[in-house]
Amino acid sequence: MDPHEAFFDALASQYWAAADDMIAPALQESLYRACRQEWDASHFHEARIGRQHSSSLAPAIRGDSICWLSPGQASPAADNFLLWADALRLDLNRQFYAGLNSAEFHFARYSEGRGYKKHLDQHQNNPQRRISLVLYLNRQWASADGGELCLYSPDDSGREIQRILPQPGRLVLFRSDLIPHEVLPCGQARWSLTGWFRNDRP
Repeated sequence: MDPHEAFFDALASQYWAAADDMIAPALQESLYRACRQEWDASHFHEARIGRQHSSSLAPAIRGDSICWLSPGQASPAADNFLLWADALRLDLNRQFYAGLNSAEFHFARYSEGRGYKKHLDQHQNNPQRRISLVLYLNRQWASADGGELCLYSPDDSGREIQRILPQPGRLVLFRSDLIPHEVLPCGQARWSLTGWFRNDRP
């Protein structure tokens, strides 16, 4: 079976999928360098929880810092990723008739000891986020470094169904509305590119 076909089959059957061969290593490396450049230029800010005017900083719940990607305003590597992600969006629409018509992405960095408590990516009364994406940019990662992405059952949010180590170039997709998830505290700085494919109705 084609690896991409297996990836989409897993997403259809279990609402999540992970693979290490979906993105070219050269693009992953260029994204890592772009991410580090944005960090060194102080373009990251601490992530908040909640929505818009009701959002707040809560590092004990959410411990990452983020830098949003904007087409034409990001690095060449980020622009290349956005083109790749748009092709993936079209593939998802062909496979699932998902009606995905937009996306949003940011670089994310967790400092040592930080994580993100269990949550859903789709906000209440705001169903536009449909598919969550995480691409790990770390150059190396061992089991002892922690920082796993923990996925929980859509039928029982107390039942863990998978732990995913943030290995270099590993891509994870999951249903934003169905899969509760958590980032465990990491033993070193943890770099990723994270975002959502959306269904923004006119």
